[in-house]
Amino acid sequence: MDFGFSQEQEMLREATQRFLTDHCPAKFVRSMMADETAHDAEFWKQIVGLGWTALMIPEQYGGQGGTFLDMAVVIEEAGRALVPGPFFASALLGGPVICEGGSEEQRKRLLPPIAAGDRIATLALAEMAGRFDARGVALAAKKTDSGYLLSGEKMFVPDAHVADSIVVAVRTGKGTREAGITLMMVDRRAPGLTVTQLKTVDMTRRLCHLRLDNVAVARENVIGAEGRGWPILRRVSEIATTALSVEMVGTAQKALDLSVEYAKTRVQFGKPIGSFQAVKHKCVDMLVAVENARSLAYYACWAVDSSAAEAGTAAAMAKAYASDMAKNVTSEAIQVHGGIGFTWEHDLHLFHRRALAGEANLGNAPVHRETVAKALLG
Repeated sequence: MDFGFSQEQEMLREATQRFLTDHCPAKFVRSMMADETAHDAEFWKQIVGLGWTALMIPEQYGGQGGTFLDMAVVIEEAGRALVPGPFFASALLGGPVICEGGSEEQRKRLLPPIAAGDRIATLALAEMAGRFDARGVALAAKKTDSGYLLSGEKMFVPDAHVADSIVVAVRTGKGTREAGITLMMVDRRAPGLTVTQLKTVDMTRRLCHLRLDNVAVARENVIGAEGRGWPILRRVSEIATTALSVEMVGTAQKALDLSVEYAKTRVQFGKPIGSFQAVKHKCVDMLVAVENARSLAYYACWAVDSSAAEAGTAAAMAKAYASDMAKNVTSEAIQVHGGIGFTWEHDLHLFHRRALAGEANLGNAPVHRETVAKALLG
């Protein structure tokens, strides 16, 4: 079995690297940290022109008909460059929900503008408990003659402040289990919906709080069948969790590259610090951690792309390891840089911030280790 990327995918990687080197330097990332929305219209237009937003959308709906492995190539490079804005939310959360669970009418109506970058979509799953599983969904939907009324709160919703459409996971059945969860498409400008940006560790990609006060949802905006939204969410979670693991590999790899380059050029006691055993060992340990995470993430990419039976377990393994790895490697990179690594002026804190945000998003390492343990125990 060949787990390598194809020649076309490697060409896509090179093209992505060239574009991000030219258009997403650290200066731009910093400007997005300070920006009101962290969403730059010109940069968004450029990545849309490259086809990133259309990559995983089928051709009949205006997309490129690419695979998840194609997207993995792009998202790893995006992690290296700390791409800001709603690309991850729309391309790997909102869009896949419609691809996986939408009706033919919904796909024809919603996917072409998402592919063209004219519509940004995201997913509202977690609530005050901070869980990303079925037990975390408690927001109830009240049935009406024309559809549903939603009242409650959603937390940590990626880029909801700039999204046009928000897929909200609600509970239409009793209990806390997977049965009874329904997905509903809500317009960000709907009456009764209040979106508030949260102050988080990584302000290059915003998380939002949603308050819903009798927000009306028509029946035609229900994604999939009522009460059967969890299988859709499970599949989308596998996609997004694996993509996040790959992104963290890219982020950690860049932090390692910066550390190795610094160790070669920083001179102390008349020698490059890279010649000192303590620094060499630290860099080697970082390299081993990154490569282990890359192997797990690439395997998860293959499993998710081929819809293999072990896709859920592979995604959980990759996220569990990558969450710890990215946090630790970016922290060690700061240590290698010494005093300058702790300063605001140096870019390393940007990578550590992205690593910390990635660790918490879609469940941290202990959550996913529990998933793997349950799978092993049957």
